[in-house]
Amino acid sequence: MAYSSIVKPNQFFNTVLYTGTDASINVTGVGFQPDLVWIKCRSNGNNAAFNHNMNNSLAGVNKNLYPNDPSQELTNNSSGRVSAFGTDGFTATAGDQTSGVARTYVAWNWKTGTTGSGSTTGSGSSKSYTYSVNTTAGISIMRYEGNSTAGHQVPHHLGVAPKVVFNKETGGSSWWFTFVGAMEDNAKVLFLNDTSAQSNQAAAFNSTAPSSTAVTYGTDHDLNNNGQYYQAICFAEKKGYSKFGKYTGDGNTNGPFVYTGFKPALVIIKKYSGTENWAMFDNVRDTHNVNNKLLYGDQNYAEYTGVSARNDFLSNGFKIRTSDNKENGSGGTYAFFAFAENPLVANSGTDGVPTTGR
Repeated sequence: MAYSSIVKPNQFFNTVLYTGTDASINVTGVGFQPDLVWIKCRSNGNNAAFNHNMNNSLAGVNKNLYPNDPSQELTNNSSGRVSAFGTDGFTATAGDQTSGVARTYVAWNWKTGTTGSGSTTGSGSSKSYTYSVNTTAGISIMRYEGNSTAGHQVPHHLGVAPKVVFNKETGGSSWWFTFVGAMEDNAKVLFLNDTSAQSNQAAAFNSTAPSSTAVTYGTDHDLNNNGQYYQAICFAEKKGYSKFGKYTGDGNTNGPFVYTGFKPALVIIKKYSGTENWAMFDNVRDTHNVNNKLLYGDQNYAEYTGVSARNDFLSNGFKIRTSDNKENGSGGTYAFFAFAENPLVANSGTDGVPTTGR
């Protein structure tokens, strides 16, 4: 049994839906004050006005990055941003990315919490950095200055090694370099804003897996250029709450079962052995099996429902129900990133009663 000390995952991650008004709107129902908010318009897409939109409390309000786009961080953008983090949600400003008139949106929300600052370690000149971390939920956000030296280390304060790191230069138009431990090759990366397969980028994370204390960077200017500034979002696995792994596709509509140890709330899938989109599913857009509401993490497209069955969310994992190459090409290898709705079994608060499927 996958016992979990996180009895209520929605205290740390939650998904909400809302409809825009072409004016600032207070989005509530998150259940906590979010520190990382990822928003996507569901009803419209296919141009930059409908990019994915990411804001975090460490950077501060009115600053946004686009997960599907390499553009630099926008500061005090006139529209399409989060202008406040509230106790039960956030304020989204007018604009198609966050509150267009009669547009429908999904927002994925995470809680960090403890903030601090310090100096980087490892090789080269020490630089300043800030961080926001939640060790219970295994999430850390860092903002740091590069030093152009291989072996530059930025502490993440998680206490355990993260399995996934999303990295983006904030002051320039660089790609979203993504370390994925499940690929088992520290020289290779994925790019959140692109469909490409795993790429050999030894100078990115210095061919070094993150340790229990820090993320190590090489000399790639997109992650560690002297005087440039960057953001890293790190996720560590927490039993019954988050799981980051891999599976092999079989090309059948009765596809693989992937064990997570919890009923999923959010699942992101990326084929890394070949070119495919980042496929995003959650338990709020699809409230019962089978799931077929697909958003592409690397594109600004509207929500796609052209395939009737893609996957099931079960009490202890998810089951692939399509032969589509995005999730289940024969012999393809796939990375997955999953967060929980409920743990399979919690060790407190629920008397050890297993959760049910849907």
